[in-house]
Amino acid sequence: MKILVVDDEKMLVKGIKFNLENEGYQVDACYDGATAVEMARTGAYDLLILDLMMPGLDGLSACQQIRMFSTVPIIILTAKGDDSDKLLGFESGADDYILKPFNILELKARVRALLRRSSITAAQADQAAQTAREEPGKLTRGAITLDQARRVALKDGASIDLTVKEYDLLELFMKKPGQVFSREQLLNLVWGYDYQGDIRTVDVHIRRLREKLEANPAEPEYILTKWGVGYYFVD
Repeated sequence: MKILVVDDEKMLVKGIKFNLENEGYQVDACYDGATAVEMARTGAYDLLILDLMMPGLDGLSACQQIRMFSTVPIIILTAKGDDSDKLLGFESGADDYILKPFNILELKARVRALLRRSSITAAQADQAAQTAREEPGKLTRGAITLDQARRVALKDGASIDLTVKEYDLLELFMKKPGQVFSREQLLNLVWGYDYQGDIRTVDVHIRRLREKLEANPAEPEYILTKWGVGYYFVD
C-alpha cells in the first residue's frame, strides 16, 4: 500500500513516515499543497494524509482539487478543532479528520480502517442489470448497482466515482431499502462508535452522494429525507 504524507512541518512528516513504514507501507512525502496535487495525480496512492495549514495552496484547496480527479481516501490533519473547520474539511472531500497533537497509534488505526474499506476502482465495469434484484456479489436497486466484491458503484451501467464513506453509505442504504436511518445511526454504522465528529458530517455526505446519483439532487429519487427522523433509500 502506498501513502502520501503532506505537511509543512518536516519533523512531523518524518515521524509519520517512519511509523507508517514500520507498518509495511510505502510512504512518500511533500510539504505543500500544490506539490501534493501533482503527486496525487501521478503517484497512484492508496491513501493521502493531508495537513490543512500550509503555505501557498492550503490543504482544503488541495483536497478539493484532488477530488476533481480522484476518490483516494484522504485523512485531514489540523490543529483547528472547531466544528465549522471539520465540516469544511468534509465539504472539500475528506474522509477522516484528526486533530493535532495526535497519538500515532490513533493515526495508524485510522489509516488501517480507511485502507481496509477503500474502494477499488475498475477500469471498465460490466453492464449491470436494470431490474431490482440481488446477485452473488452484486446488489441492484433500480438503475443503481453495487459490485460489492470490487466496491464499484454503477448507474445505468456507468461507473460512479465514490469516496470510501460515500460508498459505505450507499451500500448500507441499498441493503435495507425503505429503512429510515437517523444521523446518529449512520454515524455509528458508517463512521464507527468512537467517531467524535460533528453530526452534520452525515448531511454533507448525503448531499455529495445525491449530487452523484440523482438527475436532480434537489428532487431526489433514491435517497430521501424523512423530516425530523433521518434518511432512507427508496424501496
